[in-house]
Amino acid sequence: MVNKVSRNEVRKIRHARVRRTISGTSEVPRLNVFRSNANISVQIIDDVNGVTLASASSLDKSLNIKNGSNIEAAKIVGKSIAEKAKKAKINKVVFDRGGYLYHGRVKALAEAARENGLEF
Repeated sequence: MVNKVSRNEVRKIRHARVRRTISGTSEVPRLNVFRSNANISVQIIDDVNGVTLASASSLDKSLNIKNGSNIEAAKIVGKSIAEKAKKAKINKVVFDRGGYLYHGRVKALAEAARENGLEF
């Protein structure tokens, strides 16, 4: 019998491989994405100091998202994180897709953040 490794375990391996090279600093922090089946979350992280500078999620009550697992929710979260980054005076970030494919919700979130002034 073949023991199949779960998709999430493979994603974690892929994310660890990417994290060896990507790191956020105070000048250029890391924009990290976490995507679950029901929601999507994003954080801007300074890895040198180990601090989260800004975060947004489809669970935030202020965004009024009914279904957090679709592309429209990802676009709203992307716009929200870009606005929070502007308030924190962050213009440029390094994008960390968290081991997920750059497709669907992750792509929609990234493009919405770019459209609202975040550079990466």
